Amino acid sequence: MPRSVNAVASRARRKKVLKAARGFFGARSKVLTVAKNALDKAMGYAYRDRRAKKRAYRRLWIARINAGARMHGISYSRLMHGLAQADIQLNRKVLADLALNNPAAFKTIVDSVK
Repeated sequence: MPRSVNAVASRARRKKVLKAARGFFGARSKVLTVAKNALDKAMGYAYRDRRAKKRAYRRLWIARINAGARMHGISYSRLMHGLAQADIQLNRKVLADLALNNPAAFKTIVDSVK
C-alpha cells in the first residue's frame, strides 16, 4: 500500500510560513527554510519588544513629569512622594499628558503637593 503524506496539510503549513514572511528581503520571503528561520527571529523580537515598549513609554512619561515638576521647583521623586501622601491617585501617563498639554492643571497638582 502506498504511503500517504497528506500533501494538503504540508502545503498549508508552507503557505502559512511564506505568507507570514511576506515583505522580508530576498530568500527570507521565498525559500521555506530561510523564511522559517527569519520568522522565528522576527517573532522573538516582536514578543520582546511588546514588553520593551511598555518600559519605553514609562521612561518617557517620567521624563516629561520630571521636566514639568522642575519648572515649578520640585523634583520628580518629591512630587511622586507628595502625591502618594496626599492620596492623589493619578498615574504617570495622565500626569505626563497634563504636564505636556495642560500646564495650568499640572501646576495646580504640584501646588497641592508642595
